[in-house]
Amino acid sequence: MENITNIIKGCIGKDHKYQKMIYEHYRGYALKIVFRYIYQYEEAVNAVNDGFVKLFNHIDRFEMGTDADNEKILMGWMKRIMINVSIDQLRSKKTSPETGDIPASVWGLPSDSRDAEQAMMYNDLVLMIKQLPTPYRLVFNLYVIDGFSHAEIAEMLHIPVSTCRSNLLRARTMLQQNLKKTEDELLCRM
Repeated sequence: MENITNIIKGCIGKDHKYQKMIYEHYRGYALKIVFRYIYQYEEAVNAVNDGFVKLFNHIDRFEMGTDADNEKILMGWMKRIMINVSIDQLRSKKTSPETGDIPASVWGLPSDSRDAEQAMMYNDLVLMIKQLPTPYRLVFNLYVIDGFSHAEIAEMLHIPVSTCRSNLLRARTMLQQNLKKTEDELLCRM
């Protein structure tokens, strides 16, 4: 891929060649982000496409850094756009994320993890997160995985900060209970 600064400048100039380069290079990254919120593949792909349209329509607002930093800045900006588009889609279409099934691989299991037990624990944790009720899972993903503050999450989801905090607490409690239950079941098998 060409120098990212030149590609971004080409996108600012509405050059379709550069837009295609960004889309093809970062589509997988965007899909991983969206899959944490929308589990139906077709809906997730639509959200990614909407996100890229939004990105290209507003790329003139992108604040460039140094050549070395531009990719990180772009990825952070893209991540925020994809999360917002996902939340908007869930809100507007009342999409039920629980109804689809996606492979755990989209959650980004570290490739250096060759330990089978660690991979099983990771997969179990991903499944437990996917089983959380939608409001709890959204807040959990936004806070724990994506690193947003309670105030930012409350603004995104149009809920009070106190609701955001209680949803996170309930999500953590449910995950702890499920982990304890899984651990007890494993001990009983031994």
